[in-house]
Amino acid sequence: MPAITIDDQTIDVPDGSTVLDAANQLGIEIPTLCFLKGYLPSTSCQVCLVRDRANGKLVPSCATKIVDGMQIDSETAEVHAARRTALELLLSDHVGDCLAPCFFACPAHMDIPLMLRQLGGHDLHHAIETIKRDIAIPAVLGRICTKPCEKGCRRSSADDPVSVCELKRYAADQDLAAEQSYTPECAADSGKRVAIIGAGPTGLSAAYYLRQRGHACRLIEATKQLGGRLRLEIDPVTMPRETLDAEIAQIVRLDVDVETETAVDSREAFETLVESYDVVLIAAGMDAVKLADEWSVESSRRGIDITRETYQTKRGNVFAAGSAVRGKCLFVRSAADGKEVAGCIDQFLSGETVTAPAKPFASRLGRLATDEMKQFLAGAASVPVQILTKKEEYSSDQVADQSDRCLSCGCVAHGDCRLENYSARYGADPNRFGTRQGKYEVVGRGGKVLFEPGKCIKCELCIQIASESKNALGLSFVGRGFDVRVSVPFDGNYDEGMGELAARCIAACPTGALYFDRKTE
Repeated sequence: MPAITIDDQTIDVPDGSTVLDAANQLGIEIPTLCFLKGYLPSTSCQVCLVRDRANGKLVPSCATKIVDGMQIDSETAEVHAARRTALELLLSDHVGDCLAPCFFACPAHMDIPLMLRQLGGHDLHHAIETIKRDIAIPAVLGRICTKPCEKGCRRSSADDPVSVCELKRYAADQDLAAEQSYTPECAADSGKRVAIIGAGPTGLSAAYYLRQRGHACRLIEATKQLGGRLRLEIDPVTMPRETLDAEIAQIVRLDVDVETETAVDSREAFETLVESYDVVLIAAGMDAVKLADEWSVESSRRGIDITRETYQTKRGNVFAAGSAVRGKCLFVRSAADGKEVAGCIDQFLSGETVTAPAKPFASRLGRLATDEMKQFLAGAASVPVQILTKKEEYSSDQVADQSDRCLSCGCVAHGDCRLENYSARYGADPNRFGTRQGKYEVVGRGGKVLFEPGKCIKCELCIQIASESKNALGLSFVGRGFDVRVSVPFDGNYDEGMGELAARCIAACPTGALYFDRKTE
């Protein structure tokens, strides 16, 4: 049995084994896109490159047979740079959005297309779970938000944007009315305590997400009731107080301590909190700047001074967010700050270096040509937008219809796409080799399986898997050069090409180029 050393770990392997086989046995992860165990490697992606110490060459680990005594490096700067370049070359020919434009327009960065798919499928339970992953007070914001997500909706350039806020409000209202409303799972008690000064949108949101991380929270509010600006600035018709109270109650139910009619307006009161708690979060709105000197934190005319990326003041265990930092801002921005600062505080309490909230990797389509917009519209419902008054509500069928207006701009494989995940890991620049040249296209409308040629990396996996079917037509490459694509013989559709093995083909696709049409699932 030949022996191989990878990253100074040695193992004996059976004859005919590849470097990738040995790495897997050693527990060393080497990224792959075009490889699937049990199928012939195409070596088309070059993402699994490693360095052979004997000759200094970079070789694809999925296809390189082991020679006795071989020594391999899999984690050097040179190897990482080569993998990054391989990914960037693939991205240069990639046509698709990892994340929809509305994701970037929403200050809370909610996965709006996922919520709409769930509502379109009458899956209210998972829809509210998706919403509350990023927005702690959706019933409130569904009534008062200025809808930046809808301003970023791609459909608005064709007719009207999807009614995201009304649909979010519907899901949240249904959850509030349910006998058993959604309650997120909270981690075990961390033993850490956070004092939050101010119980407006920032403080409430911070408490909601900190409790989920296992940290004890105390909301300290100067007035008689929690809510801050939400209660003081929004009229009861626009924001029914029972809705506000119910959503606050959902947060408090996570074992959040509450202390009202308590003004932290002296140096002594503030320092007592700093000494008694592991972290103090200033979320007291625009009035916080007036107390900056008393609290011994630096400030400007706008608000409390922080390191923007981490929400941390120079006092280390004192953080600040929302209007206390920005001055008057959108309610959704204040709520989003609460979520983000909770993540930073969690890092601090866990003994980690406090860093900015991670920005997701994203390949983006940019401006669409007219025929590309038609491709998107062909996959969405053509019903007109239905605008509601403050007191109107959608029916469940109207919710499904309005949700189906979504163009599904984001990739259905987002989060599971290996091209996306490895690009994020290796810091790939999707624009290194210029902006996209290909056209956005969806093939297979009318069938169960859809194919986006612009996302395909020609890995051949679907072709190999489909060839195992006894009933399907199979798949093959057609065209030449940059025009090569996976096709079905005799002009068949992709359902006929893959037959009963469609699910396996889709699962093997590393980029989300193949997927089931959600309307036929």
